[in-house]
Amino acid sequence: IMGSWKHCLFSVSLITALIFVFVYNNKLWEKKRFLRASLSNASVLAECCHQIFQGKVFYSTENALKTTISESTCYEYMAQNHYITQTLSEEEAGFPLAYTMTIHKDFSTFERLFRAVYMPQNVYCVHVDEKAPTEFKEAVEQLLSCFPNAFLASKMETVVYGGISRLQADLNCIKDLVTSEIPWKYAINTCGQDFPLKTNKEIVQYLKGFKGKNITPGVLPPAHAIDRTKYVHQEIVRAQNSHMIKTTKLKTSPPHNMTIYFGTAYVALTREFTNFVLQDQRALDLLSWSKDTYSPDEHFWVTLNRIPGVPGAMPNASWTGNLRAIKWIDMEDKHGGCHGHYVHGICIYGNGDLKWLINSPSLFANKFELATYPLTVECLELRLRERTLNQSETAIQPSWYF
Repeated sequence: IMGSWKHCLFSVSLITALIFVFVYNNKLWEKKRFLRASLSNASVLAECCHQIFQGKVFYSTENALKTTISESTCYEYMAQNHYITQTLSEEEAGFPLAYTMTIHKDFSTFERLFRAVYMPQNVYCVHVDEKAPTEFKEAVEQLLSCFPNAFLASKMETVVYGGISRLQADLNCIKDLVTSEIPWKYAINTCGQDFPLKTNKEIVQYLKGFKGKNITPGVLPPAHAIDRTKYVHQEIVRAQNSHMIKTTKLKTSPPHNMTIYFGTAYVALTREFTNFVLQDQRALDLLSWSKDTYSPDEHFWVTLNRIPGVPGAMPNASWTGNLRAIKWIDMEDKHGGCHGHYVHGICIYGNGDLKWLINSPSLFANKFELATYPLTVECLELRLRERTLNQSETAIQPSWYF
């Protein structure tokens, strides 16, 4: 086993070095040579991933599937980085999706997420935290400029973890997306440390099964969540360490005699429901009331979707909908533990989590760090691309292969 791992490590390092030299010698760039190099690289990566899926332990700090935004033209960037540039089936063409993507750091991890979910028939709105570094903002803007169906949110928020600004960031993108000419069916919100576990076709088929219902998993607030809306909370915005504080002041009752629910911040919303959220007085009043609560994105969507008669409402849904695979620190008895490390009680996935992830029924998983656990991201990315191309009903372009 040790011999095979040494071979795997050596192969990845060698191929990575060759790709590095190759990419930075732009004058010698040739499409066929690049394709051969990347295919060889992918085959070595596939061998390593197979052994990880079998439960063997292997660590690497190298990225095998390099990306090359640098000074490339958009055509070169999309070809060299294997973006899919044609709709792969009639089913997917007839059911375009909209994505909101709220990000604030780690461009390389975001870039992998964007490449993994990108399809030309979909539409993508990216919200960059106002306090993110200028270099990060410029890199995101440069990437999005290559895609006519992707854009930056028209209004950026200074996001505070647990504050109304996090919900407002999603709402800003949704407001932009409803004006899109792309006839999207569902809006899915993501963050920069998400990654898809299912192909675009599988996501479409899953959402079609809900027959126009919104997916907002949640229940009545458990004991630990009651104070979130019982007391006034405030956002404390600082250059470093912005945070929320709870005051002793009691909140007023919810507007329109609403019952407040508690659930996930990750949702899938129909276009009709997003119009309701942006225009209906009940939704506008709930948003205003929620501005001094804690983590309102975890009660806003689920509460509105429990109102009978609302477009796509699911008043009795409970935790219906497998949108996110998350390993919480207080649920290790159910998920078997985190093989990476925890941040804010959420697992940053390591290689040992891959088997659990690929067996998950969820559409996406959270959270990932490419710099810390590169093989975790790249093994998922390679597996996802293989399944995507296997499901294609369109002639596959050579550049779509890793």
